Amino acid sequence: MQRQEERINESVTRVFKAVFPNTTNHYDTLFGGTAMQFMDEVAFITATRYSRQKMVTVSSDKIDFKKPIPHGTIIELVGKVTYLGTTSLKVRVDIFVEEMYSSQKDKAVTGEFTFVAIDENKKAMNII
Repeated sequence: MQRQEERINESVTRVFKAVFPNTTNHYDTLFGGTAMQFMDEVAFITATRYSRQKMVTVSSDKIDFKKPIPHGTIIELVGKVTYLGTTSLKVRVDIFVEEMYSSQKDKAVTGEFTFVAIDENKKAMNII
């Protein structure tokens, strides 16, 4: 059986996206709701890659928007399992923003999402 730390490291998920005007608000920065949607998707992928079970989001914890994400930038979303319970796990997702023509990268958003493993009857089950 694979060690827990190895499974966590192997399930780290990185997704890159370009921020186009159709995803920005009147300040030309990424909509907060769009950022949260991207984060939940990456958290789901991370949870599923860790557990290889059916997972559902049950909560999102505090989401900190530290920097605006302007259009015309690239974002990297990084998901990592931070807590393991019997039937649930938590995934932290960080969004890093970088200019398209520069290598500078800054953390812009951080949040944590809780997932529960479910069986075929949609009841909570133990994470294997």
